Amino acid sequence: CAVLDNRAVYCWGYNVNGQLGDGTTTDRSTPVQVSLPSGRTATSVTTGLYHTCAVLDNGAAYCWGKGANGQLGDGATSDRSTPVQVSLPSGRTASSVSAGIQSLHTCAVLDNDAAYCWGYNGYGQLGDGTTTHRSTPVQVSLPSGRNASSVSTGDYHTCAVLDNGDAYCWGYNSNGQLGDGTTTQRATPVQVSL
Repeated sequence: CAVLDNRAVYCWGYNVNGQLGDGTTTDRSTPVQVSLPSGRTATSVTTGLYHTCAVLDNGAAYCWGKGANGQLGDGATSDRSTPVQVSLPSGRTASSVSAGIQSLHTCAVLDNDAAYCWGYNGYGQLGDGTTTHRSTPVQVSLPSGRNASSVSTGDYHTCAVLDNGDAYCWGYNSNGQLGDGTTTQRATPVQVSL
């Protein structure tokens, strides 16, 4: 997927779950325009394994594609072939969004620099201290007094750079991908040993 110079979003490729956002489940070998809400444009787009998300010009977050684990963030667990609005906390907008690769989860940094995640949470990759799947965003338990500058979703784990430059990760850790010197799964963020 790509954001073009006119801020329209175009996607192409595999589309079995509607992740191209054109209202179909037809694979496309050339770009097709995503059906964004009328009058809206996008500032960024992120692709996951079977879902896609974008931040729009008004700060709203929209997702589409596979929704079985709640990774679209609209409170449902069904696939969507056109964008649906993520249920962000009241009065909040998104600065950035990251769609997970294998783990079918999504995370965002909001305008108040809080990190929120939603979707599959079998390994604690939502960072809320549980392994409960969430179909709407939940706040990541960042260290007290700290905010997120950026967040990135990986393969069943998530990492963030905080406002003081520290890196924190959480979720699956069987190969040490959280960087804390262990192979212990974490449902809340732990500091990377830089």
